[in-house]
Amino acid sequence: MPCYRLDGLTPVVHPTAYVHPSAVLIGDVIVGPGCYVGPLAALRGDFGRIVLEEGANLQDTCVMHGFPGGDTVIERNGHVGHGAVLHGCRVGADALVGMNAVVMDGAHIAPRCIVAATAFVKAGFTCEAQSLVVGSPAQAKRTLSDEEVAWKQRGTQEYQALARRCMASMVECSPLSAAEPARPRMGDTGLRPKTGHGA
Repeated sequence: MPCYRLDGLTPVVHPTAYVHPSAVLIGDVIVGPGCYVGPLAALRGDFGRIVLEEGANLQDTCVMHGFPGGDTVIERNGHVGHGAVLHGCRVGADALVGMNAVVMDGAHIAPRCIVAATAFVKAGFTCEAQSLVVGSPAQAKRTLSDEEVAWKQRGTQEYQALARRCMASMVECSPLSAAEPARPRMGDTGLRPKTGHGA
């Protein structure tokens, strides 16, 4: 993966975390156990510290960055969907930030919250635990049901399993020129859960 030491600070990736080879890690970045970092994600620890705690995932084309002296953190089992931007904020334990959402400086997404896709979370925003956060600017609309939280948790578990699958079997290769006869589907391999989940 493109990994760059800056001002003497080298990114840290736990041996059980999977970081896609196209993701970029710069400077003060700490990726914890069992994390997944997707293709083309950018983790820029060139001003503030970037932290993914145990079991968190940061999906493809996401950006994490922050101002000098601050931390941008995804807490344990946090789940960040494709294309989201996190800047100087904190995503609480077991929370989900949906696709293409933006969470700004000093915002704190409380544990077990879901931030809807494309939401814009203003600087300094706070909310209660287990809230549904939607809109631009984002507002906490209601309390999530336990079933909705369980749905989120299943999706996060799939990304934790994906990290293990990638560590075990992902290899760079050349494409085939045609599909094989009776080509199996990903779910037929026995490796992927039968129910899909994205964010």
